[in-house]
Amino acid sequence: MFVRGVAVCGINLVLLASCGLTLRAQTAVAQTAYTVTASNTMAGPVTVTKTYRLGSKVVVDERTPAPVTGGAMNIRTFYDLKAMEKLTWDPVNKPDACVKATFSGDWGDPFAGAGNLAKPGIKQLGMENLHGFTARIMESAAGPSGQVKAWVDTKTNMVVKVQLIQASGAAVTMVEVTDVSFTPPPASVFAIPADCTAAASPASTESTRPPGEADEIAALTGGNGQDYVKAIYGGVSKNPCTMLFRVVHAGTMEPINSGFQAAVDLNVATEPPPSYSIGMSRDGHATFSGGGLHEVTSQTRNGVFRVDNVPARFEMDIEFGSPGSATANIYRECFAPQTVLLYVVKNPANISDGGDWLWVKSGKYATVPH
Repeated sequence: MFVRGVAVCGINLVLLASCGLTLRAQTAVAQTAYTVTASNTMAGPVTVTKTYRLGSKVVVDERTPAPVTGGAMNIRTFYDLKAMEKLTWDPVNKPDACVKATFSGDWGDPFAGAGNLAKPGIKQLGMENLHGFTARIMESAAGPSGQVKAWVDTKTNMVVKVQLIQASGAAVTMVEVTDVSFTPPPASVFAIPADCTAAASPASTESTRPPGEADEIAALTGGNGQDYVKAIYGGVSKNPCTMLFRVVHAGTMEPINSGFQAAVDLNVATEPPPSYSIGMSRDGHATFSGGGLHEVTSQTRNGVFRVDNVPARFEMDIEFGSPGSATANIYRECFAPQTVLLYVVKNPANISDGGDWLWVKSGKYATVPH
C-alpha cells in the first residue's frame, strides 16, 4: 500500500513555477471561507496582503507603507468569482472612480496558487512549526538564481513561506503567511462603497459571464456553453434539490460508467477544515479517510450517483487509479428538482489533461436517461 495525494503550492508566484512535490500523504479540502494575512517583497518594499473569502466573494487588501513614491499605497480589490469580474479602488484616498474589469483563471487564491505540481528535483528537507503551521520544508532549483525553499502546511497544502536562496547563500524571504482564520468573514467586509456602486455588477447572470467562458465550456462539451454552469464557483441555490452525478467524456459526452471510484464529503460546511488521506493499493484501488469523506462507488447505478437534498457545499473526489484523480469543492446549483452534475474529463487515460465540474442548466444532458 502506498499513499497518493495532491501537491498544491498555494502562492501565485512565477518564482514558484519550479516548485513540485512528488509524494503527499494528504489532500486538503478546498477552502472557501477564510481570512489570510501575508507579507511579500515581490515588488520591492514589503506589502501586507489580507485576503477575505466567503463563498464566491473575495476582497483582497494590499498596503505598502512609505517609503514608496507618493507615500503609502492602498489597494482594495473585490472579486466576484461567479461573474468573474473585479472592482479595484483606493479605500484611503477615495479616488474619483473604481476600476472594473473581468478576469479568468487564477485570481490569487492563497490555497491554490500554482496548482498541482509534481516535477523532478524537489527535495524535502524536514519539518518545521511556523506561525502555528506544521510545515514540510521543500527545496528546488531556481536556475542561476540559486534555490527556492518553500514551507508547505501539512493540513491545508498552502505555501506559507517562500525564500530565494541566492547563489551567494543569502536568503531573501519573498512571501510569508503570518495568520490564517477559518471563521467566515463578516458580510460588511464585502460591502462596495457608494462611489463604486455604479461600476459594480449585479448578481451573476448570463450577461456577466466572462468573455470566452461559454466558448470554453462549448469546446469541452461539444454543445451550447450556455447550458452549463461551473460548479466550483460560490453561487448557492437557496432551495435544495436532488443531485444526479455522472462522469462523461469531453466532446462526445458519452457516459463513463466504470473505471473510477467516487467519494463524497457532505459535511464540509459543518466540520472543522479537514485533511483527506487517499490510500492507493498497487492495483490502483483507493481507500478514503479524513473528515466526512467516504466512498460511494457501490451506490452508483449505471454510472449515476444520487444525493437527495444535496447540501449547499460539499467535496467530491474521483479516483481513476494510475491515470490520476479529480477533486473539487462543489457549490449547489438547482435548476430543477433533480439537477445533473457532470465531471467532464478530457482523457480518462490521463486525468492531468484536464476536465471540469459542470451543473447542467438545460439541454439534453439536463436529465439522465432511464
